[in-house]
Amino acid sequence: MKIGLRKYFRALAACIFLFPILTFAQSLNPPGNLEACKAGRPTCDRTKLSEAELATVTLADHARNVSNCRNASGNCDPSKLTDRETTARAVAGHQQNVSDCNNGIASCDQSKLTKPEAHDSVMAEHERNLANCKDGVGNCDRSKLTQPETAAVNEARHKLNVSDCQNGAGLCDHTKLTPVETKDVSVADHQRNAQNCKNGWDDCDHSKLTPLEASQTTAAEHERNLIACKNGKETCDYSLLTSKEATALAVEEQNRNYTACMTGYGFCNRSRLTPEQARTVASKSKH
Repeated sequence: MKIGLRKYFRALAACIFLFPILTFAQSLNPPGNLEACKAGRPTCDRTKLSEAELATVTLADHARNVSNCRNASGNCDPSKLTDRETTARAVAGHQQNVSDCNNGIASCDQSKLTKPEAHDSVMAEHERNLANCKDGVGNCDRSKLTQPETAAVNEARHKLNVSDCQNGAGLCDHTKLTPVETKDVSVADHQRNAQNCKNGWDDCDHSKLTPLEASQTTAAEHERNLIACKNGKETCDYSLLTSKEATALAVEEQNRNYTACMTGYGFCNRSRLTPEQARTVASKSKH
């Protein structure tokens, strides 16, 4: 029994002795320092890391260096890469260069391409130039087109011009339209103008409307004004309402005002209440 007590007291004494040391060791490494070191931030203080933490940070440093070398971003130290990592980096760099060359990116280095890759890059550049010429965007070098490709580009550009003219686009060149196309464009222009006028949009020329279209436009404008008046919008012109519409709108507004005064929700103008409504509202207020 005495031997057991001696062992107990020795263990207790050891704990009491080590506690200040452990507490002091923890105070050396403030919270967040480990994460700062793992992330490579300037606030990192490696002198306050334990051996285990330092090993973790070393692994994080290596992984970050591998990533920087692979992505050609940040600081890269090739001397710290393993043979396999160096090979993987070279493979990734070559693939990125091939992609840059095929997509016409300025960072492309043609001298680093293999013969098949260089051929594919030239073909990709040719297809890109052909597409630019057809679409009328980007850089187009017609001197690099074959005769069939030039014919295809001319046809594509003609169809694009017809589409622009029909849609009222600013790039339309009427001089390049055929008589049939000119007629179709005129019809499209008329329909677009009629639609603009009916919807109250810009680019409306009332003088170009037929009697039926003018009547439809007038009816649409009247309906829009009526809705604006019902919704209390500033665009409302009461002078354009018919007597029937003005009367119905006045009744509707009177009822809305009465409801607002009774419920306390919405704008209430007591001066617009009828005598009976005013008595009812006053009676409700007393309660």
